[in-house]
Amino acid sequence: MEKILKAKPLIKHKYQELKLEFEKLPKPLVMKVIRLGQDPASAFYVQNIVNQGNKLGADVELVTLDETTTQPELIRLIEQFNQDDFVDGIMLQKPLPKHIDESKINYLIKPTKDVDGFHPINLGKLLLGEDGLFPCTATACLTMMEYYDIDPCGKHIVILGRSNVVGKPLANMLLLKRKAGNATVTVCHSKTTNLKEVTKCADILIAAIGKPNFVTDEYISDSCIVLDVGINEVIDSEGKIKYVGDVDYNSVFGKVIAITPVPNGIGSVTTYELFKNLLKAKIIS
Repeated sequence: MEKILKAKPLIKHKYQELKLEFEKLPKPLVMKVIRLGQDPASAFYVQNIVNQGNKLGADVELVTLDETTTQPELIRLIEQFNQDDFVDGIMLQKPLPKHIDESKINYLIKPTKDVDGFHPINLGKLLLGEDGLFPCTATACLTMMEYYDIDPCGKHIVILGRSNVVGKPLANMLLLKRKAGNATVTVCHSKTTNLKEVTKCADILIAAIGKPNFVTDEYISDSCIVLDVGINEVIDSEGKIKYVGDVDYNSVFGKVIAITPVPNGIGSVTTYELFKNLLKAKIIS
């Protein structure tokens, strides 16, 4: 196994396979990406999605709304896309402004067009081990593990973070009775006592708490594999913006068996999973 689990060789191979599947379709897939506001980091991310969609031959339209867009206005737009038979997938860029009820919006996107995988029906299918559209970042962790021959079966996997985006769905994926599952899973969070003692027991540690460089060498054992899901914007000593993970990469690198970098790690695979969900949405619709 390679020590640095880079996304680049993985997504190069996976996108080639996905493009072939897209080309078999009678017409291009259509995805609507809805963004509220003008956050620069968000703009960069969604533009990358648009560009990648173009490379695959999909029709990805970015719909940018003002940050002050009301919830009824957003609901009307989503309902319009739900009813449009030419739209195969709907993605809503998070986080949403505080005046938008995210849980209600998640219910509104049609489950078969929910490429983010956050609709309760899709999350319920995940829990039951049925096929559906599942959260992309959680799925990206499994794809990374599979590509680098990291078998979770029988392993003790510790997940830092209990969000609906990563922690909860990923824990359930890893528990399923299937090839990429059968793990023993511990989910830690802000109320976990003796956190370092728990994480040191992990064969595989997955960090998804949104705290830059939180995990140091004190949190891991010598035989640990680390998947760093975090993408945090920080200011370096020269006053420049850079992105780091939830894991202090330099601190743990000499101790771990393998680790995903940030950037060019889980985040890059997440975008691939979004388009894989778009293809699946077409198949199951």
